[in-house]
Amino acid sequence: MSMKITQKDMAERTGVSLGSIKRFEQTGEISFHSLLKIAFVLDCLDDFDQMFAQKYYRSAEEVLRERRR
Repeated sequence: MSMKITQKDMAERTGVSLGSIKRFEQTGEISFHSLLKIAFVLDCLDDFDQMFAQKYYRSAEEVLRERRR
């Protein structure tokens, strides 16, 4: 998806500093809070639902049983 947003525009729209935006693009490092702000502006918050929709395991044994299937 290309929205043609400059780093400066992204910083202004999200409230994330320009330095953080630049660092994120160069290194991939950013705080989770700032990442969520960016995702909101890019209309990508729903993508986080799938990331955290993993099954909850109560023990390591449950994980191992699941992987053996």
